[in-house]
Amino acid sequence: MTTTSRLAVTLGCILTSLTSLALAADPPNLQVTKPATATARIVPFHGYAKAIELTRGSARVVLCPQIGGRVLEFSVDGRDSMFLDPAEKTWQPGQPAASSAGRFDYGPELTAIPHPTLWSGEWTGAVTGPHSARLTSPQDATAGIQLVRDFHLAGSGKESQNAPFHLVCKQTIHNISKEVREVCHWGRSFSPAGGICIVPLGDRPSRFPSKYAMYEEGAIINVRNTDDKIRERDGFLEILAPPRKPKLGFDATAGWLGYVMPNNTLFVKRFATYPDRVYNEAAGLTLSVWYPTGPRIELEPIGPRERLQPGESAAFTEDWWLLPFPFPQPGQQIDLKALDTLVKTHTVVPKT
Repeated sequence: MTTTSRLAVTLGCILTSLTSLALAADPPNLQVTKPATATARIVPFHGYAKAIELTRGSARVVLCPQIGGRVLEFSVDGRDSMFLDPAEKTWQPGQPAASSAGRFDYGPELTAIPHPTLWSGEWTGAVTGPHSARLTSPQDATAGIQLVRDFHLAGSGKESQNAPFHLVCKQTIHNISKEVREVCHWGRSFSPAGGICIVPLGDRPSRFPSKYAMYEEGAIINVRNTDDKIRERDGFLEILAPPRKPKLGFDATAGWLGYVMPNNTLFVKRFATYPDRVYNEAAGLTLSVWYPTGPRIELEPIGPRERLQPGESAAFTEDWWLLPFPFPQPGQQIDLKALDTLVKTHTVVPKT
């Protein structure tokens, strides 16, 4: 055998061995997710160079780790649920921190240690799956808290499977201090104004004669109020437009609220409620709505008190949906029965 022939045989054996090793590590019948098929990726978005985009069918989520760990967009079929301040669209590093769209926080509002680093500081972001991401705050030594927010874009979008797209938003509060911290989850996302907010009253009586509390000037909380922009009908409260004072609080335990937007879309937030636990907001709220005159409304699920020992953590989850639903024409009103049926049949949280 010539030297050239022997070299060819040797190379052939080496290539055969390498092929065998590759097939053993990644057999043909094993489905391996390649980076090219992933739908979670880092993208530039309105001046934010490190935004994380999650897509699934016609649903899109954009997350912002650079300022406050927020949701900048949650849309289905191009219909967005978030109000993004126009000033943010041209944000550049070094400019004052903006904070609109899908914000989260923790309370209690009146007694929590101020935490601007957590609220609007720079977080870190990581893609954790094809449709998932995690945002992690810096450690705030003064507040003694670190926050982690996990997002997962779920659902198939197929009517036949009754599985519309929805966004799972889980916030975990970590006590990194050497003292006990009493805290609660506080969702604070902005949506475009002009819609009608729907609060189900549920089957437990409210502590408030008005079925809601209106925050007056200072620290005055008015629980015996009337306002022509807020009405009770068929087991629901409807906030039809900005009321006399914008901040409203509720103690309802139905575990969801809806916001019917003028673009014929119903934005639904589902969240757990705990009637037998302590809620440590000043008025013991499970939910708040801030509806001022202007371009935005704030939808605020609130969690129960978490008494965290040093090193302990607590998590709270909000599930968000966007569903087609007609906005009432002038002189008409929302079909609350149809809305209730839609929510109950299309916003079921899958059991894990």
